[in-house]
Amino acid sequence: MNSLRLMAIHAHPDDESSKGAATFARYVAEGHEAMIVTCTGGERGDILNPAMDRPGTAERITEIRRAEMAAAIAALGSPQHRWLGYVDSGLPQGDPLPPLPEGCFALVDDAEVVRELVRVIREFRPHVIITYDENGGYPHPDHLKVHSTSMKAWEVAGDPEYAPEVGPAWTPLKLYYTHGFIRQRMQLFHDVLLREGKPSPYGVLLERWKAHRADIMARVTTQVPCADFFEQRDDALRAHATQIDPAGAFFGTPVEVQRKLWPTEEFELAATRVSTTYPEDDLFAGISENAE
Repeated sequence: MNSLRLMAIHAHPDDESSKGAATFARYVAEGHEAMIVTCTGGERGDILNPAMDRPGTAERITEIRRAEMAAAIAALGSPQHRWLGYVDSGLPQGDPLPPLPEGCFALVDDAEVVRELVRVIREFRPHVIITYDENGGYPHPDHLKVHSTSMKAWEVAGDPEYAPEVGPAWTPLKLYYTHGFIRQRMQLFHDVLLREGKPSPYGVLLERWKAHRADIMARVTTQVPCADFFEQRDDALRAHATQIDPAGAFFGTPVEVQRKLWPTEEFELAATRVSTTYPEDDLFAGISENAE
């Protein structure tokens, strides 16, 4: 197949490594063009790895997270990368919730963000875009912002009357939501660990699912085989050392076990301008190899 183009739009550095990373690495390895768009610098991210909670780290977090992102991009096969340059909104905590910080991404006018996303879309000309669902994957204000603005950018990027000054119109053909946290997958890994008499890092997450009773798997249309790239995904995760605890759930199941029990990553086809059939095993399904 001729080279096709895939773009993923993410809120923070590390999101690209925790959501669909092995799939992204697979398409890069197969010779397709790929771009990761990171909307914010992750400046307000907490230090989640105890080993990285050292004096001076918080003061240098912007610089550190940029270096981590560069290492993660390299681990995924060096796709193109674009920072949009907005400021992380943080995750408000409390009841009532405190106001979002002035100047943060979540408070930027949607029209401005859409325009910047359209600029990148028209420059890169992706056939497929990956973004978050209407819940943002989880309801972080920046993730919700990514959803709303990327959906609008999908709609208007191909309209020659919309912002012609940001580049010639380009119409993407498919748009997916990435679904990285599948209850059935974690339950499977959890049960294996318990049978082996080992502690499971998945218990807390599974308890949350009991409360919410959400079944993301029911929304999945597309499972991409990508087991050969799980190690690259894990290397990309480890690159985000301030955010990813090596003792956490991301690494709770050995790669060889994951390859055997659940060798795919999951996506939901949210919008398409080409015909396809379900279930899919390829984000480019239905897109001609002769596409521009």
